Amino acid sequence: MKLMTKTIIAGLIMAAGVAYAEVEPTDPVVIARQDLMKTIGKNVKTLGDMAGGKADFDATGAEAAKAAIIAASADIGAKFEPQSTDPGTEAKPEVWTNWEDFLKKAGVLNAAATSLDATSLDGIKAGMGGVGGACKDCHTTYRM
Repeated sequence: MKLMTKTIIAGLIMAAGVAYAEVEPTDPVVIARQDLMKTIGKNVKTLGDMAGGKADFDATGAEAAKAAIIAASADIGAKFEPQSTDPGTEAKPEVWTNWEDFLKKAGVLNAAATSLDATSLDGIKAGMGGVGGACKDCHTTYRM
């Protein structure tokens, strides 16, 4: 392949990467929502790693992760209530057009986290399906 062809291909690949680069939000409302979701994600990962054997079971860490998910999931409605048009948002407009369903899905996550038994590895393994399922259900419907 000629040098010019390689240069053009490399340029197109780099341009495509820029085109698909994630836009960082600037709206404090969107930033707060994303921080909330990151808190949930981090703590779900903590429990998931324990359940999947990627991390040792740690009762104190598991209880802390469970508590963080419960607290954050209870705050979803308040964080999402202000609608934002920030291009950095990953929330679909359907969040606000289907508000009651969105809140119901947040409630399902909260209930799944609340009922999860974090005192044992078996309890975490048994409860992660409900937590992960609630996350997936909501993200499939309401996240870009």
